[in-house]
Amino acid sequence: MEIRYPTPLVAGDVIGVTSPSTGVPRSLTRRLNFAVQQLRDRGFAVVVGDCMDGSTHISAPAQQRARELMRMILDPTIKAIVPPWGGATAIDLIPHLDFDALTSAEPTWFVGYSDISTLLTPITLRTGMATLHGSNLLDTPYRVPESLMSWIDIASLPTGSSFKQASPGVYRVNDWDDWENQPELTENTWNGTGAWERLDTGQDEVSVTGRLIGGCIETMVNLAGTPYLNSEALRKYHSGSLIVYIEASGVDATTICRHLHGMRLAGFFDGAEAILVGRTGAPDSATLTQAEAALDALGTLGIPIIGNVECGHVPPQLPIVNGAQGHLVFNEKDQYLEQTLA
Repeated sequence: MEIRYPTPLVAGDVIGVTSPSTGVPRSLTRRLNFAVQQLRDRGFAVVVGDCMDGSTHISAPAQQRARELMRMILDPTIKAIVPPWGGATAIDLIPHLDFDALTSAEPTWFVGYSDISTLLTPITLRTGMATLHGSNLLDTPYRVPESLMSWIDIASLPTGSSFKQASPGVYRVNDWDDWENQPELTENTWNGTGAWERLDTGQDEVSVTGRLIGGCIETMVNLAGTPYLNSEALRKYHSGSLIVYIEASGVDATTICRHLHGMRLAGFFDGAEAILVGRTGAPDSATLTQAEAALDALGTLGIPIIGNVECGHVPPQLPIVNGAQGHLVFNEKDQYLEQTLA
């Protein structure tokens, strides 16, 4: 499998907006419009699709959502696609996606996280098209801390570029902005401080490389053991080495523990040189914390496990390119993730 990177975004390019999972309720229309205008203010043209209804858990029937997503990815004039946010059942699109057509098509930046990783990760694993695990559209207006990059900045880099990101030391957990009454917010109010943390018992300095792949635990687990979460082709592309990132959205630690055990048994972590665990606001269980859940399921792999990484539902977001070559460094002096689009 060769990883195929989309062409860099430039001013004047068209960005498509569609909801492959959950749409936007009327109460948040002003936030949606503000986020779209922010893209236009940066010089992009924006096309909003028909699958945007937020009155239920899906924006439209599965086949209609799949057709709109496929149309946008295959349209050579659309250079990036960013959903408003995640949702609950993007998995129902999987049987309706034409992976052969995606393999043959010129790659398009497909961006998002949460339930959107149910689509991003299989697309990369099945077609070699790089996808971008980063902020959804409604999060995009927020200013990004200096040690991180926005998904727009990353999608604007030429193939072959390398970039480093590190923890900004601040975060915002379990405290959501009122977009209904304040739709034009662009600044996060941080309510916590903290950096990356070594979760496993290893004491050696970490400096590992591997192809990057991962996403939301609660949605990806439903694909475990299927061809859509099989990392074998990606592993072969990089001498068997991966750096896997995972993040819990909102379920308790015991459930996360079960999910990770199942994903490990299904082979998703085979070839991993290290695992990044996203900072989470999901609840601990009575006798198990979220960090302990990751260690319980993955500690026997004998590889570095780095926690509190900004790759999940707790802002800010550290965008990760699925399929990119990663270099993870963690020691007393330096902690960063370098990504190379090659």
